[in-house]
Amino acid sequence: MAFLWILSCLAFVGATYGCGVPAISPVVTGYARIVNGEEALPHSWPWQVSLQDYTGFHFCGGSLISENWVVTAAHCGVKTSHRVILGEHDRSSNAEGIQTMKIGKVFKHPRYNSWTINNDITLIKLASPAQLSPRVSPVCLAEAGDNFPGGMKCVTSGWGLTRHNAPDTPALLQQAALPLLTNTDCKRYWGNKISDLMICAGASGASSCMGDSGGPLVCQKSGAWTLVGIVSWGSGTCSPNSPGVYARVTELRAWADQIIAAN
Repeated sequence: MAFLWILSCLAFVGATYGCGVPAISPVVTGYARIVNGEEALPHSWPWQVSLQDYTGFHFCGGSLISENWVVTAAHCGVKTSHRVILGEHDRSSNAEGIQTMKIGKVFKHPRYNSWTINNDITLIKLASPAQLSPRVSPVCLAEAGDNFPGGMKCVTSGWGLTRHNAPDTPALLQQAALPLLTNTDCKRYWGNKISDLMICAGASGASSCMGDSGGPLVCQKSGAWTLVGIVSWGSGTCSPNSPGVYARVTELRAWADQIIAAN
């Protein structure tokens, strides 16, 4: 019996901190905006990380994908001197039990191209494992064969600017529900800048903005939130009428698996 009890406890722990299932369920009201934002329910996106420099300046977002690994955008220019902050909601508060993690290694995609913004992905190996908890748990990674169709409603989150000319990024984590676009539809806005390594979302009155870069675009797959895109680029004024462009995780999954397996 004791053995069975231990097994059931292990199953519970696994269920609690399995990928893509937050202990605190997100509440998303339709098409809210990060630009003109909606505050996220605190700690309801437990994989959301803040990338900060030594002064505590937040420069990019990211997503925890396991206790040892974080994924962000290559264009964020992460260095080992930077810090990964886990479990944060209110960046102005000192009362949150955040984890400030040192970076062990940075793996920028070798074919990242800053001109075309293709392969906009970096993997960060934490110097020590994160402590998983109701406020810190990983997101699932989209698999190479997954299909996330145009029109599907997904969510992006971050501490990016709530308008392009705002003096500062918000203290509280923001979220926005956005529909995915097919790449054919996205090319109507962005033309040949859109490659198969990108996925678009938005143009619906909501937008990611500066400071959201590297953060998650998540969609639900079989009841679990799954990382489908990494905030990459978009309108210079964060216009809610043009789609945001995200690195397409299904196309970059094989590279990520290879790096994680080798390190």
